Amino acid sequence: MPQYGLAPSFILIVAHDLARRFDSVHSIQMRVGALPQFPANALMYNLTWSTVGLINEYCNPCEVIADGWRMEVRALNGYETFSLDGITYEAFNTSGGLGTLCETFNGKVTHLDYKTVRYHGHRDLVWLLARELRLCERCDMFKDVLEHAVLMTTQDVVLIFVSVTGERGGQLMQESFARKIYLAEIGGAPRSTIQVTTAAGMCAVVDLVCTGELPQRGVVRQEEVRLEDFLANRYGRWYEAEVPAVGKFAAPAS
Repeated sequence: MPQYGLAPSFILIVAHDLARRFDSVHSIQMRVGALPQFPANALMYNLTWSTVGLINEYCNPCEVIADGWRMEVRALNGYETFSLDGITYEAFNTSGGLGTLCETFNGKVTHLDYKTVRYHGHRDLVWLLARELRLCERCDMFKDVLEHAVLMTTQDVVLIFVSVTGERGGQLMQESFARKIYLAEIGGAPRSTIQVTTAAGMCAVVDLVCTGELPQRGVVRQEEVRLEDFLANRYGRWYEAEVPAVGKFAAPAS
């Protein structure tokens, strides 16, 4: 059961759930961001998780399906902007978020991609560091620069946005899933949102195996998990939390 967590894992569960509602699927677009609630620097970003993982996202090739062809594209390309709840975000290609989904949908969709979400202006500054200053070629130095200058925070928010288009009943349709998840208290201590979503994504799927709701042998892909089963699980329910917890921490209802 490889790569369970937030992205890949929960994001693929959502994408596959939306896709199975169509007679045929044209495109699957997945957007995820682990963002600071209160950015206060030019990058509009704080470190919230592994710096090495972040650099891998920004520097490694990204798998996509484009015009029906499975291929690799460069990270930081594919720039776009969108608005959600009155806030403008940007998104761009990053590596590692698709898991096995390109293999699952190869030959079945025209377009499939995964992009990381950031506050507006972040991508251009990362482009300067990663491409123009060529820090992707010196990842140890890239890590040192980020960890020396960019503050960490546990006051984060995870933004999830998935959109699928296709045909259903002879009509061209679109369905989307959008969610913001905030930090919470677990075990008597405040936990960052990226901690909650990563741990819940892993524990929920292991729990589903233990209760016999997933295959007991062989490789189990993220997209084999049904969204309704995941969200009904005692761990997966943390993905239902959508209310900001500024100054207080509240667990989702049992």
